[in-house]
This record gives sequence, structure tokens and C-alpha cells, in this order.
Amino acid sequence: MGLGVAGVPLRELGLVLLVAAVITYLLTGVVRSAMVRTGRIAEIRQRDVHTQPTPRMGGLAMYSGFLAAVFLASQLPALTRGFMPVTPEMLAVIWSGFVIVVVGVIDDLYELDAITKLIGQVLGSVVMSLLGLSWTVLYLPVGDGTTVVLDQVQATILTCLFTVTLINAVNFVDGLDGLAAGLGMIAGLAILVFSLTVLYDQGGAVSAYPPAIISAGLVGMCLGFLPHNFEPSRIFMGDSGSMLIGLLLAAASTSASGKITMSLYGAADLVALMSPIIVVAAAIFVPMLDLVMAIIRRLSKGQSPFAADKMHLHHRLLQMGHTHRKVVLVLYLWVSVVALGAVSFSIFPASWALIGCAVALLLATVFTFVPVIRRRWAGPSVVRIRVSTAPSGRATDEAGAEADDDIAEERDGS
Repeated sequence: MGLGVAGVPLRELGLVLLVAAVITYLLTGVVRSAMVRTGRIAEIRQRDVHTQPTPRMGGLAMYSGFLAAVFLASQLPALTRGFMPVTPEMLAVIWSGFVIVVVGVIDDLYELDAITKLIGQVLGSVVMSLLGLSWTVLYLPVGDGTTVVLDQVQATILTCLFTVTLINAVNFVDGLDGLAAGLGMIAGLAILVFSLTVLYDQGGAVSAYPPAIISAGLVGMCLGFLPHNFEPSRIFMGDSGSMLIGLLLAAASTSASGKITMSLYGAADLVALMSPIIVVAAAIFVPMLDLVMAIIRRLSKGQSPFAADKMHLHHRLLQMGHTHRKVVLVLYLWVSVVALGAVSFSIFPASWALIGCAVALLLATVFTFVPVIRRRWAGPSVVRIRVSTAPSGRATDEAGAEADDDIAEERDGS
């Protein structure tokens, strides 16, 4: 596929993204002030990194920014194909998002148990499916390939499993300042770019409008929240924010790739038709990998899969010697390489995309292992430590000599 501008509402989608960013940025400050005045702040727990009580519920501002962006999109003639009566998908996203944010806010205030939170996540997913945004076909790569058309019950079950998995993937990886918002922004950008290629190549296909609008709103929402949440964080998004990001990623992914009838096409078209699924899988690869590793690790120890520990990917990077901020940047880099690398195959010739991905993977690997390389070059008899006093008053070791207890998990809302 090629990317162009003819017939693609780039300006309108850019405006949607901008409005989501601006409204989220402005309302995050309002929410923070309100939480501080009313005493609704996250008390410090033993496993937290932050040493100052910090407000949560940034998800309220994020959802408000997304709503403002969607409302604007519904008023723009170039984007009306993404709304009723053409498609019910945006309405499904709004109401399912409302359910998820309400559950998240309650959890931020009263710390729901895992089962109650899971029930809320399932409820939000079911609402999204019943209102019209769900997987309708499932491709099985058996023999020459089989496409299974799903009935309402099957579609709801599959959509629910997929959505709840993504919600928890983002929630699990939300462990450092700016991490979840940045990963959500990058993953949303990958889906947005793919949706734009579909809009261009298919002359404004109706099916490509909802994922484009959802992902534009998601990117803007995360972009507007990041200035408040990047280290040192002044407010946490809480579960209301991290679960919302997971839901919107699931919604955009489902809208982009859950309706492709593979059996109507030849084998030569298979790779192109699978591109949405490949792009979505690439966009969520890092949080999904972290989620799967965490579940396997905890179950093997006889623990609940929802139990907190200090073995997430970001904890391992801290142990390698990266600072908190560099850990976030490393994870940004890997998500960008994997997600945008997958998108590149739908835009550029395969040989160009392959070369670009190889170079990007090499650079990402080198950047990831810089602390290890430095230590080996320094030799076993030389220890290079730079100690500085963080705003919290805790000494930080840029060479990675922090004790394991200091590599605590800062969960934005768990």
C-alpha cells in the first residue's frame, strides 16, 4: 500500500488529535488541583518509587479530552462516515469507555479487589460488543485458510477476551512515570498510520474511519497527559487512565482488523490482508510480552496473576543500569521500532522496510545494552558511580547500583 493525501482527511484527523491533546492537557491541571484540595491523593506504599503523595485519576481528564475530540470529529463533514447512521462503532467506544473510566475511578478511590475490577472490565467489553464494535470474522490459517463468520455470542466472547487482555496488558506495564501514556501514544500512532493507508488505497473506505478517529483521539489524549506525567510526575493517570488506554487500543484494533473476510481473496493477497492484524500485534507487542511473562512467572510461584512484583521489563532495565527516565525512553524506542516497523511494510517496498527495520533493531539493541557495555569496558576493578540527589531526596545511581528495594513498582492506580 502507498500513503498519499488525496481523499485522506489528514487535516481533520490532525485537528482531532490536537483538540484531544489540548483539552487533556488543560483538564489534567484542573483535576490535579481538585484532587489536592479534596485530599484525594495516592498515599505512599512500600513498593512505590514516589516519595510525595501524588494525585491519581488523571484518566478523568484523558477521557474528557477524548470525548471532546470525538465530538469535534462528529461535526466535521470529512469524518461523518465514522459515525451514526453509517456505523455505530464510535458510540460503542464512548459508552464502553465511560464504563471503564467509572470502574477505574472507583478503583482509584477505594482500591477494588482483582475480581471486582475484572468484572468491570468484562462489562465494559461486553457493552462495546453489543453496541456494534466487535470481531465479526475470524481467520484460521488451516489448510488453504478458513474464515469463520461469528454470531453475536461468539463475537462478544472473542471481543471481550481480546479487550480485557489489552486492558490488563497496559495496566500491568504502567509502572514508571510516562510509560503507559507513551506506549499508548506510539501504539495508537501505528494504528493511525495504517488506517490512513487504507483510507488512501481504498478511496475513503467507511471501515477505516472509526479506527482512524479512535487512534487520533488516543494519540492526542496521551500526548496531552504526558507533560504532567513524565518524570517527575505531578499526577498519575490511575486505573481510570491505563484501562482507558487499553480499551481504546482494543477498540481501534478490532475496528481495523476484525472484519476481514480472508476467504474472498486469493493466496497472493494474504499478507496484505493480514497487515492490520500484524500491525496491531506489533503495536501491543511489548506490553503483551510483559503481561505474558508476568502471568507465567507468578503462576509458576503459586501466586495470583494479578499480584505485584518487581520483575517487569522496566524493573529488569533498571537492574541493567538505566535511570528511570532512560528506562522509559528504551521502552518507547522498542515499541516504536516494532510497531512502526510493521507499518512500514504496508507503506514502502519490502526491501526498504526490511533494511530500515534491521538498522532500527540494531540501534535499539545497542542503546538498550549501553550500561552493560560501559561496565565491561570499565573493567571489574573500576566502578563508575555518579550520585545525585533527586527531587524526592533519594540518591540515584546512574550506573545501576540501586538496591532491589529501590526498584519498587510505581503503579499508576493499582
